[in-house]
Amino acid sequence: MKKLLYLLLWFIPLAVNAEPLRVFVSVAPQQTIVERLGGAQVVVEPLVKAGLSPHTYEPTPSQMARLARADSYIKIGMPFEAAWLPRIQAANSHMNVVDARDGIALQPALAHDHEDAAAPHEHAEFDPHIWTSPLLVKQMAVTITNALANLDSAHAADYRANLAILINDLDALDRDLRTELANITPRQFMVFHPAWGYFAAAYGLEQIPIELNGKEPSAQQLAALIDQARREKVRVIFVQPQFPRKAAAQIAAAIDGTVEVIDPLAADYFANLRRVARLIAEAAR
Repeated sequence: MKKLLYLLLWFIPLAVNAEPLRVFVSVAPQQTIVERLGGAQVVVEPLVKAGLSPHTYEPTPSQMARLARADSYIKIGMPFEAAWLPRIQAANSHMNVVDARDGIALQPALAHDHEDAAAPHEHAEFDPHIWTSPLLVKQMAVTITNALANLDSAHAADYRANLAILINDLDALDRDLRTELANITPRQFMVFHPAWGYFAAAYGLEQIPIELNGKEPSAQQLAALIDQARREKVRVIFVQPQFPRKAAAQIAAAIDGTVEVIDPLAADYFANLRRVARLIAEAAR
């Protein structure tokens, strides 16, 4: 009996230490990064599931229940966070909230002026799509690694080892993208929703947004966009599954271009960015 008690006492701490951290993120690309860093020591769930828009998202009751037991929430500046994070924190005062944007210079969100070029929206908010730049993901990964190590110091060395591997992979991705996009002309591409600003800035490109404050352009605005696309020699237009495609299809037909469905919220982060670069490069040839 005494031996059995000793065995139980020996294994209880191991069971406690084996419990993974419960981490919530806003979107799937964050989930990919956190899982790479955390490995078996974390269980990660994105709030916004595939096909849903983070601009209109509301957590489900079951998600709120799981958030009440979460160890950490890693925010990234998505629109729904401002309304929902205070409620989430009220339900779980012990949850550690981490800002993935710490140390990153943010760009203003863009809306199109339909005159000559893309311009900051009059009431600009910051663009949250920082993961579209592998260079910024490196900084984001350091922030997340430090947060995981602070929450779970027993596995700090594991998190830092995973960080080193991830940074090597991000450097390789960056090199591939630079090679793909080197010396192409034109360096403009058109998007319905301006989610690729950090990607464009990293590789000397320019995104031209179609939407105006989240709305499809009027007939007059559409004509101005077609003129701009011709002037800039745009050949590819990106649309997201979460947004309408009618305006993009009309512009593509007018300029003899192509419409490509690209989701910046895709979980397959590395393959997704390589595909974006390949499509831009192919359209420029």
